[in-house]
Amino acid sequence: MGKTLLLLSLLLPLTVFQTYAQPTLSQEQESYPISPQKQRFLGKPVYIRIIKEEKKLELFVKDRGNFQLIQTYPICNYSGGLGPKRFQGDFKSPEGFYQVTMGSLNPNSKFYRSFNLGYPNQFDKEHGFTGKHLMVHGDCVSEGCYAMTNRQIAEIYQFIEYALIGGQPQVDVGIFPFRMTEENMQRYSHSVHYDFWQQLKPGYDFFERTHQPPSVTVANGRYSLESQELLANRKTTDSRNPFAQ
Repeated sequence: MGKTLLLLSLLLPLTVFQTYAQPTLSQEQESYPISPQKQRFLGKPVYIRIIKEEKKLELFVKDRGNFQLIQTYPICNYSGGLGPKRFQGDFKSPEGFYQVTMGSLNPNSKFYRSFNLGYPNQFDKEHGFTGKHLMVHGDCVSEGCYAMTNRQIAEIYQFIEYALIGGQPQVDVGIFPFRMTEENMQRYSHSVHYDFWQQLKPGYDFFERTHQPPSVTVANGRYSLESQELLANRKTTDSRNPFAQ
């Protein structure tokens, strides 16, 4: 009897330790399944829009010809306030037009999942802006990136990944300081960033009007979508014209 009690006393601490020291799932092992309602959209083209002032990331998916809003995610954290990122170390989150390719995806990020925005883009480079590794990622911490919760980035990441696998060459990401209505533009008309924001507004308006991502170019150091605007507004019915409406 005494030997039995002694054996139990030796095993009990080990049992308690094993009970409370079970390893938790690593970030790589964590899984956040997408709801059945959203699964039917996986593999379709995707567009991402970020509204800084509201701290919102909007996920649009192309369905029946137009890009429809599937989910709005609250941004957990970003840094630096409104305005473009200009140099490495200013802890500013970028604004402008960016693209995500398959090479931009990092499933093993130290921030759970991440995708690189492609900063600096052509516009940024022409203005001498510097910085690197500007991303949307998990873990809810930011030093210039847009940080989401792990559950949010898992879903966003999967939509982007499936869209790229499905044949979309790149996923466009439009990052705006605020909803670029005439009222908001007037509200910020005295900002030092106003001229820059005027360059972003046509891209914002184009999507609002057409429900298609803007194809933005950079000319003489300025964002432009003039050629796309002309195409969108074309009213000709000439059957010989391949773009005839």
